[in-house]
Amino acid sequence: MKLDKFTVGKRYGKALFELAMEEQRAEAVYHELMTLRQIYQEIPMFGQIVTDNRLDLHEKRKLVDQLFNNFDGLVKNFLEIVYEYNRMDDLLLIIDEYERRYDEQQGLVSGTVTTAVALSSSQKEQLSKQIAQTLGYQKAVLSEKVDPAILGGVIVEANHQVIDGSIKSQLDYLRQQIGR
Repeated sequence: MKLDKFTVGKRYGKALFELAMEEQRAEAVYHELMTLRQIYQEIPMFGQIVTDNRLDLHEKRKLVDQLFNNFDGLVKNFLEIVYEYNRMDDLLLIIDEYERRYDEQQGLVSGTVTTAVALSSSQKEQLSKQIAQTLGYQKAVLSEKVDPAILGGVIVEANHQVIDGSIKSQLDYLRQQIGR
């Protein structure tokens, strides 16, 4: 039975994180993976190219060797395994899972805050503190989205949870209650 990409990403990311923790190299591996993510973002088709069965194995090997030469030790060995199991196209999902676990270990939660208007830096800082406290983390890093359709309030998505305090949602709820 073939696993979906998200399951692969979770399993490989978890395995790499646990190994890095065991070897006390979690931070170093994290930084190398951020470099790898940047390479993948600069060459978005790389994973597809080296997993394409139509490409000659010798040509694939030359491409991945160029990539692997940027890394050593644990990350290089891990990349070899990912390549051997034909999972190079899943690498960004693997990195995402590693990053999520690393951030959690650091007491950091990442998320998105949606508002009707842009937040000031002090509002964003205050909201980050509240979200971190609410979710039980030391710090929250929130990327900001502006969506005038929510009318007011905030919607926070973090750690697979949604906290919807938007006026639009409140109005929708009231409409539903009145319509009963």
